[in-house]
Amino acid sequence: MLLGSWIRSFSGVVRTIGPPVAIFIATGALTPSQAQDPARPITFELPVACEIHKDCSVQNYFDHDPGPGRVDHACGRLSYDGHGGTDIRVPDYRRMREGVAVLAAAAGRVRAIRDGMPDVSVEVIGRKSLAGRDAGNSVVIDHGNGWETLYAHLRRESVLVRPGDQVRAGERLGLIGLSGFTEFPHVHFEVRYRGRRIDPFVGPADRYGCGDAKAPLWSEAALRALEYRETGPLSAGFATVPPEPEAARNGEYRGAWLTREADALLLWVDIYGAMAGDREIFTILGPGNRPFHQDERRLARSRVTWFAYSGRKRPENGWIPGSYVGTYRLMRGDRMVVEMRETVEIRDGR
Repeated sequence: MLLGSWIRSFSGVVRTIGPPVAIFIATGALTPSQAQDPARPITFELPVACEIHKDCSVQNYFDHDPGPGRVDHACGRLSYDGHGGTDIRVPDYRRMREGVAVLAAAAGRVRAIRDGMPDVSVEVIGRKSLAGRDAGNSVVIDHGNGWETLYAHLRRESVLVRPGDQVRAGERLGLIGLSGFTEFPHVHFEVRYRGRRIDPFVGPADRYGCGDAKAPLWSEAALRALEYRETGPLSAGFATVPPEPEAARNGEYRGAWLTREADALLLWVDIYGAMAGDREIFTILGPGNRPFHQDERRLARSRVTWFAYSGRKRPENGWIPGSYVGTYRLMRGDRMVVEMRETVEIRDGR
């Protein structure tokens, strides 16, 4: 007998701070921290202590579209209208709680900080409750001769520096968090030159159009680490009830095993950079690698973030004990751009 399928998806453009950026409750002197040659652009190192594309990923880049649309430095769509920085995220709240360090991208003097704001999605608390503190827990570093960097949305009570402190490139500033105007745990890294926001992937050009020449401000090592990927995986798992994105990201469906009486078996995935026309394929194999469930569908719209699930309700006689392996593939034409695999054990008893 064919069992009924459960299929659903969630999506959206995940936003963080955009113009204007209202920040900082503590300030230090504006004394230049370095004797930089103003004609020579500054060089930035990676501002996080994680491996890009493995432990963390870039969710949003600087928006170069002068109109209401969005386009990143690679002519892709990993941005949103008016975004003026680089968002480096961790996949879920569990990883945020484990702690991922935010690092000074270059030497300088701490000009301003904020700490003490809770790590709560703006979807939960509402933007009005932020009272203009969109950047959340934050650090601003003055690098001299008009160059500044901002590190926003840090974890509560993680800020390690104070105004006036001298910091070296690579020195810990705090931890990736979920404070301020954001819906996912990340650090918003922003570069400013004399008050103007600059894309470090492009350089200090007044304007940038898709395909124009670039003069990146990143070091060679940072550029290699930040290799552009328009689409990638975040996290995946199994749930026994229709999963909600926030609950999934908070680890609520993480379990070592399930019982035979579980209401359903649903494979969920969280990815970034889904594109209109992509095909997503859910496959679940039961004990003995027997085909159990397959679902394929095509995406109608491009999404910066995409949360989806598919699976089946409990059979009349309950689940057969054993291992169930779920695979998710996202296909772009004939090319597989995302593959994720999860295993769950179903056992007798409670």
